[in-house]
Amino acid sequence: MTHHPSLDHFLKEGIENLSKGPVALVLAEDEVEIASTIRHHLDLGFKQVILFAAHDLARDLALPAKVQRVDQDVRSDLAAVDTINAVINAAPGIWLYYCFNAEYLFFPFCEHRTIGEMLAFHTEERREAMLTYVIDLYAGDLDAYPRAVNLDDAYLDRSGYYALARNDEDSHPRERQLDFHGGLRWRFEEFVPVEKRRIDRIGIFRAKPGLELRVGHTLNDEEMNTYSCPWHHNLTAAICSFRTAKALKRNPSSTFAIQTYKWRNSVRFDWHSQQLLELGLMEPGQWF
Repeated sequence: MTHHPSLDHFLKEGIENLSKGPVALVLAEDEVEIASTIRHHLDLGFKQVILFAAHDLARDLALPAKVQRVDQDVRSDLAAVDTINAVINAAPGIWLYYCFNAEYLFFPFCEHRTIGEMLAFHTEERREAMLTYVIDLYAGDLDAYPRAVNLDDAYLDRSGYYALARNDEDSHPRERQLDFHGGLRWRFEEFVPVEKRRIDRIGIFRAKPGLELRVGHTLNDEEMNTYSCPWHHNLTAAICSFRTAKALKRNPSSTFAIQTYKWRNSVRFDWHSQQLLELGLMEPGQWF
C-alpha cells in the first residue's frame, strides 16, 4: 500500500495510478468491512484501488500493494462528490468506478470474467457509462449484529423494486432515464429523505473533460445517465450494499423502531451474479 497524506498529494505524486483503468475508488465512511471491500474489487480485476478515508479511520489496516491510501474525509455527500470529481478531472479517458465501504460490485458472469473484459464489450457498444442498481444487504440477526453487517449471513429483498419516470426541468419524461426504488429505502421510507430514496447510481463511467458527478449519483452528461442505448438493452450491474442498513441502525430516529430487516420477501444472498440475474436486478444485454 502507498499512503498519500492528502488528495492534492495523490493527484501530484500518485497520478500514474490513474493512467490505466479501470480504477476503483472506495470511499470509507467508517471502518466497517474496508478490507473486504478492497479485496472484492481487486478480485474483479481492477488495475488500481484507491481508498479515500479520513485520517482517523483504519490507520492500522494492512492493505495490498496495489492499493493507494489517500487521507481524505469523504463522510459528507458533498465531500465524496468533490473527491470523485477531482479524480475525473485528472483521469480523462479512464474508466472509473466508485463505491463506499461495505459495498460490493457484481456484474453479469463476474465469477469468470473480469471488469476489464466487461468494459471492453460495453465500449464496443459505444457506451461511456453504466447504470448500477444499489441492492441493499442486511444481517439476518440484528441482535447478534447490531451494526446490520454480516457477510456470512447477508440477506436481500427478492421483490419490491419499481421504477418511475424521471422528468426534466419542464416536467417532461427524460428519454431512457428512470428513477428506481426498492429495498430498505422503500420499506423504511419514513426514515429516509425523499432525495435519498432512489437506488440507481451511475457507478461506472469513463472520465472525460468537463464531466462532473452530481450529489444524486448522476452525471452532468444526460446521455451517460441512460439505462441503455436507443436500439437495444445494454449491460447493467449491481452494487450490493450494507450502507443503508448501517445508516438506519446508526440513526437515532430509526434504530429503535427497527427490530429486524427480514420480511416475507427476504432471501439469503448467495454472493453470486446468477442470483442477481435471476431476480432481475441486473441486465446482461447482448453479452453472453
